Amino acid sequence: MKNMIAGAMTLGLATGLTAGAASAADDLTLQLKWVTQAQFAGYYVAKDKGFYDEEDLNVTIKAGGPDIAPEQVIAAGGADVITTWMAAALAARERGVDLVNIAQPFKTGGLQVNCLKSSGIETPADFPGHTMGVWFYGNEYPFYAWMASLGIKTDGASEDGVTVIKQAFSADPLIQGQADCISTMTYNEYRQILQAGITEDELVTFNYLKEGFGMLEDGLYVLGDKLEDPAFKDEMVRFVRASMKGWKYAEANPAEAAEIVLENDETGAQTLDHQEYMMTEVAKLTAGSNGALDPADYDQTVATLLKAVSPDNPAITKEPEGAYTLEITDAALK
Repeated sequence: MKNMIAGAMTLGLATGLTAGAASAADDLTLQLKWVTQAQFAGYYVAKDKGFYDEEDLNVTIKAGGPDIAPEQVIAAGGADVITTWMAAALAARERGVDLVNIAQPFKTGGLQVNCLKSSGIETPADFPGHTMGVWFYGNEYPFYAWMASLGIKTDGASEDGVTVIKQAFSADPLIQGQADCISTMTYNEYRQILQAGITEDELVTFNYLKEGFGMLEDGLYVLGDKLEDPAFKDEMVRFVRASMKGWKYAEANPAEAAEIVLENDETGAQTLDHQEYMMTEVAKLTAGSNGALDPADYDQTVATLLKAVSPDNPAITKEPEGAYTLEITDAALK
């Protein structure tokens, strides 16, 4: 009798272990493009509100920074999925990293150029003879495509050209009088300008999308060969579905989303006031997106990158092939 009870207990334990193993959540690592901020609120919200748990996913979110290139991280096996701008993704793809866009939470972009009216700039035709701050590390391509289309030289050596300075990720060059125009994001550096005491009436703003040189910003990318694994594809379907649920919750509850972001900021560098502002602005960029990439937006990005004449290195030199898939979002939206 004792042996029967012991056997039953052993069988029960084994059954319990099997059931536990079967229900164990899948581990995934997400590498962000930049530091913890409301730019990535949807992912932090999805984790905090249990949306990933509901999809049997255990998601680790790794913050980025100025010394972290998501494309290199995933290529080295340090992440399963990354957020990055399509320019950087396509440039990495042409250089041998098989990145594939599986979802596009950001429907529109926030990249723009802000100039001081006092510099005499009212239209793009007024750029020549001025100094312009430009972000590099893959963010410069829309600028060079735009200048090339206008026939404006960027070497600073001629009167009909502009002088380009490599701008750090701040609004300081404009605020400190080092540049007449600078790169800004609607949800970040633009506010820094206003907080410095420069009013909207003192600025001229050019939006890259409206000028016809926009490119897709924060998308989700994985390595192409991983998509050959049905189990991985299933994980990505669940991840995208939960992430978009997080984004829509963040859009509807910006104040709460900002608090969640702040709770996840291990550096203590962020403030609630700024994150609330950023979340409000970011929500304008994710609004209308269900996560699916619009091929027309992809085409505009590729066209912009092919027109960019960068003095350092071109983003891409030919039309990409297989750079995105709609399979993941199609399945996630069912």
